[in-house]
Amino acid sequence: MASLSFFLIALTSAMIIGKSMAIGYGKVRVPPVFRPSRWSLAHATFYGDETARETMGGACGYGNLFQTGYGTDTAALSTTLFNNGYACGTCYQIKCVNAPACYGVIATVTATNICPPNWSQDSNNGGWCNPPRVHFDMSKPAFMKIAQWKAGIVPVMYRRVPCVRTGGLRFQFQGNGYWLLVYVMNVGGGGDIANMWVKGSKTGWISMSHNWGASYQAFSSLGGQALSFKVTSYTTKQTVIALNAAPSNWRAGMTYKSKVNFR
Repeated sequence: MASLSFFLIALTSAMIIGKSMAIGYGKVRVPPVFRPSRWSLAHATFYGDETARETMGGACGYGNLFQTGYGTDTAALSTTLFNNGYACGTCYQIKCVNAPACYGVIATVTATNICPPNWSQDSNNGGWCNPPRVHFDMSKPAFMKIAQWKAGIVPVMYRRVPCVRTGGLRFQFQGNGYWLLVYVMNVGGGGDIANMWVKGSKTGWISMSHNWGASYQAFSSLGGQALSFKVTSYTTKQTVIALNAAPSNWRAGMTYKSKVNFR
C-alpha cells in the first residue's frame, strides 16, 4: 500500500509539473504589462480656470470629466502625441524642471483632448502645440500642482505610465439600432484602444471602425440584442473580451460597465 500511495503521489506531481511546464512553454500566452517609459523633455501650459469647466468635453469625447471619472487631472496633447486620437486615455507623469516657478511635484494626467497647432504664431512664441513640438496643455488645477500658474509656460519632464483604473471598461452608447457609436472609457494599462469588435446575441463578431478620439462605430442592425465587445490595446496589444456588457434593451445615451479591464 505504501508503494502504491507513493506511486500515485509521484504521478500526480508529474501531472502538475507537466501542466506548469506546458504553460511556461507558451501554450498560455500572458499579455505584457505596460511599463513606464523613459523621462523626456517637453513644455507645458494650461487652459481654463480653477474649476476646469473649459476642459469638459474635448476631442476624445469623454464628455463631463467629473461624471466619467477623469476629474481635473487631464491634459490636451499636441498633435505629435495625440496620434489622430489613438492616444486618448493615455496617462503621463509630468514634473516641472529648470524654472523658478517649479514646485518639484509630479502630477499624473490623462489625455482627454487635443491641443491644435496655431500656425499664426511662432512655435517658440505662442504656437506651443505646432508640430513637431511635444507639448501638454494641462487643466489649470493639474498645472498648479507642478508650477506657479503665473509662469504660463514651463519646461517639463514627462513619461508614459500605466493608467490605474478601478472597475471595468465603460462603454457609452450613441447612435441607433442600425448605427452604433461607442466611446470607450476608464481604460487601464496602456489606456488606449487600437481595435474593437462588437457581437450581438444573434451575430458573430463585427469589426468596428475608428471614428475619432476614443469612439468606434459599427453600421449594423444590433437593436434588441445583448452586446459583447472585444477590445485591443494600442500600446500593449493585449485583448480583452467584455461579454454581455450591454443588455438587449440598451439605448443611446446610456453608459454600460463591464467586469474586465486592461492591466
